[in-house]
Amino acid sequence: MVIGTPNLGFTQACASESFNDYSATFVFSPESAAQATNQFIVEMSDATGDFTNATILYTSTAGSITTSPATLNFSIPENSAGEGYRIRIKSTAPEATSAGSISFAAYYKVQDSPFTINNLVSTGAYCSGGSYLLTIDNPGRDSNDSPLLYPSLTFYWYRETSPTTSEFVEEGPELNVSTEGTYFVETNYGTCTSNSFSNRVTISEVTSGNANATIVSSLGNPYCPEQGLTTLSTIGGNSYQWFKDGIAIPDATDQMYQTNESGVFSVEVDLGSCEAAGSINLISELFESSINIPEINYLESGSNLEVIVTASAQNPVFEWYLGNQLITDATTETYLASNFGNYSVVISETAGCNGAVQYDFTIEEAADPFPDVDQIPNVISPNGDMINDTWVIPQQFVSGTNTEVMILTNRGKVIFKTNDYQNNWPENDLETNNVNQIYYYVITTADNKTKKGSITIIK
Repeated sequence: MVIGTPNLGFTQACASESFNDYSATFVFSPESAAQATNQFIVEMSDATGDFTNATILYTSTAGSITTSPATLNFSIPENSAGEGYRIRIKSTAPEATSAGSISFAAYYKVQDSPFTINNLVSTGAYCSGGSYLLTIDNPGRDSNDSPLLYPSLTFYWYRETSPTTSEFVEEGPELNVSTEGTYFVETNYGTCTSNSFSNRVTISEVTSGNANATIVSSLGNPYCPEQGLTTLSTIGGNSYQWFKDGIAIPDATDQMYQTNESGVFSVEVDLGSCEAAGSINLISELFESSINIPEINYLESGSNLEVIVTASAQNPVFEWYLGNQLITDATTETYLASNFGNYSVVISETAGCNGAVQYDFTIEEAADPFPDVDQIPNVISPNGDMINDTWVIPQQFVSGTNTEVMILTNRGKVIFKTNDYQNNWPENDLETNNVNQIYYYVITTADNKTKKGSITIIK
């Protein structure tokens, strides 16, 4: 059997995870020579066209190909990278081998997306007579698919010569720059088109004064703190010191600094025989909000408490909860609460920053201001624990009975007098110096009956 040189169904094989399907057509003669057990095999050479250690790409089922010409489909290996590959066709029964095909470029693009260098900082500087090191970020930012994660890849560095042209500089994962210019790097996929390239970095030489140290925020500026900490990055140097609002940040001495705050952040970079400095006015986009009530509230049974939240959020959504259960009909910034329990309200911004803020508050049952007590107490402890904080007397002496209540110091000075007692004395701090201070009371009813006694204030 004679097998003709295979005719490629492609000009170059630029494969990736999403596409790796190629074909070749060949003739063989005579057709009758192909035995029932015969298989056709597609072999691929190395990148120089040598078949000494050929790779088998495809093997047909025994006896499945009996007519000429025939077409076989195959995929290239994931380690393919070169410009001089060839394929050939072999048969097993009888044994025969074709000549090698024409040469073609073959690359498996294991990484085919843009990546970052220099921590995405667009500038760099070196002192006169020095140099600046450009490196591929690994792993870089969350959105950065660093090609350094794929050991089989190689890289070409370029320097721009015009807005549309560039010149090759060097091969490798990093580049030591000692000439001013704008640089970038591409993954080496030869003549195959690729999206695996870096951002541009402009490098300058500092001959006098200080260089500009550009600062970049990984979450942008303004940024959304709900996404987590933003990373501030600056140009490479020997040492660093970060500042916030002009004050040095302790231990912030790396090329990158993380924060979730707003403010003017600046950095000083030691480049060796010269220095660089820069700043950024970092702004948080999280909306402002407030609530009109304290964290703990007291409510009489049968009453309501109007709770209002305000927010500068874009397209806000309001969710109110009682005991971790969503109140389904409460969807505005105002809620009229009537039940006792633990509440929370979540304000969500659905445009822009897409952040959320939560306020928690509790509503407890208020104590009866006029409980039915049997005797006039002679001891109170106004310490804010809601127990015996005020002087509570029997109902026949309180508001609505036209009873005069008068309280005097131990020297006879009247400090409190009313005909409408609300069980609320003392309303303010008495500022007593003694551990236990004694006061005196005189209660005169509408029919001129009088009760007198003492009140001891226990701190």
